[in-house]
Amino acid sequence: MRTLKSLSSRASAACVALVIAYAVGPLVVAAYTQPPSAPQPATCGGRSSNPRVACQADVDKMMAALPAAAIAKPARPRKVLVLAATRGFVHSSIPLAAKMTEEMGRKTGAWTATTTYDAADINTANLQQYDAIVLDSTTGCFLDDPDDAAATAARRAALLAFIRGGKGIAGLHAASDSYHGSSCTPAPGGGRQNADAAPQRPGGDPLWPEWNKIIGGYFKFHWNDPQLITVKIDDPKSPLTAMFKGQEWEIRDETYTYNQESFSRDNVRVLTSVNYDKMSAEDKAKEPTPRSDHDYALSWIRREGSGRLFYEAHGHHERNYAITPFLEHILAGVQYAIGDLKADDTPVKPGAR
Repeated sequence: MRTLKSLSSRASAACVALVIAYAVGPLVVAAYTQPPSAPQPATCGGRSSNPRVACQADVDKMMAALPAAAIAKPARPRKVLVLAATRGFVHSSIPLAAKMTEEMGRKTGAWTATTTYDAADINTANLQQYDAIVLDSTTGCFLDDPDDAAATAARRAALLAFIRGGKGIAGLHAASDSYHGSSCTPAPGGGRQNADAAPQRPGGDPLWPEWNKIIGGYFKFHWNDPQLITVKIDDPKSPLTAMFKGQEWEIRDETYTYNQESFSRDNVRVLTSVNYDKMSAEDKAKEPTPRSDHDYALSWIRREGSGRLFYEAHGHHERNYAITPFLEHILAGVQYAIGDLKADDTPVKPGAR
């Protein structure tokens, strides 16, 4: 038979448990019903609150992957201007690509580099000191001042005179997503400036035909990052592809395709391209208006007057700046643009490779 004392003890313990449950319970429930914290805004990278600062982790990986030496001995001390100005979509990799160009030149001794985010620095007087310009994902009508037609015309003329007079331009990734669409007015929200392009012409119209020919082609579509692409070596004898040793390789990135009329092997010498045969039918179907020739070049060179143009389509995502052969390809391209690396830049027509 239970004693009154034991019953009293049990009752007291139950009361204590109820009090604790009452006091603690709401806190426990609150812990599970509290809305999740909002994601913190990025503080590094081209789409962050500090758009000119590359993320240190990406810089560290890039630095570890840099080539050890120049591919060609510079004829004299060289200077390169990195232009990181945009008038459209801003890529997060822009500050990393700029840092890569600076550090690559420093480590290899191939050049010294200065980075600017101001298109006004493309002027005749300032460009006299430079041997090459690196266009760092310069989307949209990147040289234009919408409020000053005279300044726009002067900048365009300075760029054309620079390359035609014997100097060089190296374009990375979105340098080809420029001067096309329906107008030079950027799309709302910083989107691609060709977003409202007429549907009958994928990629829109050429807005600066002289430049569209020099750069070699303009954007119409991209496979989204991290699309796997097999890179084919189209010119295995070129010093600009020697780092690949004639072997195909794979990359994951945002991969551009070009307006049918804007790109032709009659205009450029292709170095690398997409191995389209190795793409799945599903991936091919993602492109709404495929090129009829299924020719998807990735990097190329061309002669313009007395000067030289190198273009590399990849470089959207920061991960790819930690791939040494990819960086060596860019190194070779910039040295070609400068004039220190000699290469055959005669266009090779399809079927005549």
